[in-house]
Amino acid sequence: MLTYVGRRLLAVVPVLFGVTLAVFSMLFLVPGDPVKIMLAEFVTTPDQVARMRAQLHLDEPVLQQYGRFVGNALRGDLGMSIRSRRPVLPRFSPISAATGRLALASMVVAIALGVPLGLIAALGRNSWLDVVAMGVALLGVAMPSFWLGFLLIFVFSLHLGWLPATGGGDLPHLVMPAVALGTIAAAIIARLTRSSMLEVLGQDYVRTARAKGLGGFAVVVRHALRNALIPVVTVFGLQFGNLLAGAVIVETVFSRPGLGRLIVGAILSKDFPLVQGTVLFVATAYVLINVVVDMAYAYVDPRIRIG
Repeated sequence: MLTYVGRRLLAVVPVLFGVTLAVFSMLFLVPGDPVKIMLAEFVTTPDQVARMRAQLHLDEPVLQQYGRFVGNALRGDLGMSIRSRRPVLPRFSPISAATGRLALASMVVAIALGVPLGLIAALGRNSWLDVVAMGVALLGVAMPSFWLGFLLIFVFSLHLGWLPATGGGDLPHLVMPAVALGTIAAAIIARLTRSSMLEVLGQDYVRTARAKGLGGFAVVVRHALRNALIPVVTVFGLQFGNLLAGAVIVETVFSRPGLGRLIVGAILSKDFPLVQGTVLFVATAYVLINVVVDMAYAYVDPRIRIG
């Protein structure tokens, strides 16, 4: 297991290198002079442009700029925000917790909806239960998160008055955003759980367990479901990354504080250092989350680390 963990950690190094290279290149892929774009709202005299270029170290060779960017990132220095004149990392560190809570709550919603739907569909294969469960899953995939968010606000906030429409306070403020964000992941998990469960139910050891007289519940829960969820574990990591990306839209719809609204505001205000720092933080978190999921997958299924 330790050897497998070491291999996975080494494999992360080139991935993170690619992430830093992509984030660093954002500044040079913008059409025009990035310094003049950032100073567009102000008087762009030659002295101002020169000072800003020196502040961002854009007057240095590209390789030196990249080396400085990576070195600063390793020390936790993600640059200085152009608009607020404050370091980037302390600015989004407090609100990253809000985005993390939203992503975790959305994953809980996805698992609570997706696994039972997939299980019901598999146990009732080709019955009306299968049709209804997969119909709900298909509806979840086809429904955009922002549209579902507006629908939830209309029904449960404006019409019924049960939940607050906006804000990032306590648990009631988290319910509708988590449902809106977790529905798509729930649909994907449901379809994968169904296909995996059907494959496991056809295995010899399941038929042997039934032949020994074990009850249906024991066969499904203790034998089939545990093994059927092994491939689903990998999807959890991928979907968690998608939830972090989808939080950009959902946080805007529900006016929640978080990395999503921060990125949107930074893009609109042309604050490129803030955009770079936030994107690098989210991308690194996504990579590390998938590493943790791979380790959990290898722990559950020893064949992974042997291979």
